[in-house]
Amino acid sequence: MITIAIANQKGGVGKTTTAINVATALAATGSKVLLIDLDPQGNASTGLGIGTADRERSSYELLIDQVPVAECHMATRIPGLDLVPATVDLSGAEVELVSVDNRTERLRRALANDSGHDICLIDCPPSLGLLTLNALSAADTLLVPLQCEFFALEGLSQLLQTVERVQERFNADLGILGIVLTMYDRRNRLTDQVAEDVRSCLNDLVFESVIPRNVRLSEAPSHGLPALIYDHACVGSQAYIKLAREIIARLPAKRKAA
Repeated sequence: MITIAIANQKGGVGKTTTAINVATALAATGSKVLLIDLDPQGNASTGLGIGTADRERSSYELLIDQVPVAECHMATRIPGLDLVPATVDLSGAEVELVSVDNRTERLRRALANDSGHDICLIDCPPSLGLLTLNALSAADTLLVPLQCEFFALEGLSQLLQTVERVQERFNADLGILGIVLTMYDRRNRLTDQVAEDVRSCLNDLVFESVIPRNVRLSEAPSHGLPALIYDHACVGSQAYIKLAREIIARLPAKRKAA
């Protein structure tokens, strides 16, 4: 199983939307996909149509109680896509983990015994606390959604520094799968400038696919569906399909050989 953390400490960058739709696109290729909702807000769970009353086991039990993945995940309406949902209990996990041994390795240990999935995506919270550190420690690679605005560049610099520290202390094998530009608006000159700056600094690390601002992408979560299912033909869905193709091409060799 290849594990991809989707992280950015800045909120509102399209991280959860990216997690849901990329997971759906990968499942459509025939891969068995697991999405772990590690954000206490539980937006990925809601966006896949899983109500709070239906979340019997969650990522909280996975981390704190070390309940096996097989007992925490549940099927979604998307064939081939399973979800470990999040509940409000996860909001207290940061505090509880402080006093736990190997507190940054809990998720890695939990995923080590999962043999039922080909790809695992982890939707991280918008912070660089212990939940995100667990995700980065467990991940093979990192996918970074980056909103096309000035302040996003400062946040990206901080995130890349954190990745270096994680590589030094917790997970030497952590790679960066790529950076995807989100909320792209061709009518806004600043959007183009940010995109140009990011590409000039990070070159091939930035995906060619860009995710536009799109009403249908915003509407889909309220219907409990990924945009790819809610409106397959909209420009947002088509952008995520292109992104998924690029991700597959960049996946580490162990996944390609599977």
